[in-house]
Amino acid sequence: MSPIVIGIWLLTICIDTFGQLAFKAAASENTEHDGWAHWRKMASRPWLWLGICCYIFEFVVWLAFLSLVPLSDGVMLGSINIVVIMLAGRLFFKEKLTKNRLIGVVLITLGVTIVGIGT
Repeated sequence: MSPIVIGIWLLTICIDTFGQLAFKAAASENTEHDGWAHWRKMASRPWLWLGICCYIFEFVVWLAFLSLVPLSDGVMLGSINIVVIMLAGRLFFKEKLTKNRLIGVVLITLGVTIVGIGT
């Protein structure tokens, strides 16, 4: 892979991860309301809108990435986001990493590595 492809790939990972973390922060920041009140309160939080903006920007960057690599490779390389988001959830939100999740992380990472070496 060329340096520009690697750079765009890393950018998609960063933007997607930050967007997911922003959505998680928006959803967990306000838990004292139920139903529509929860949704209205969440819609007033900047984290939600930051996550939406990240996803809009990530859409454009992802299209740029897919214009440079075959779709099958792009989707496989993009699956590393699952690993990064899970580790970021552990770091920022103290989410549990079970044995099965860790096995999944290892398998996904191996698969992405194999695909990355092959392109």
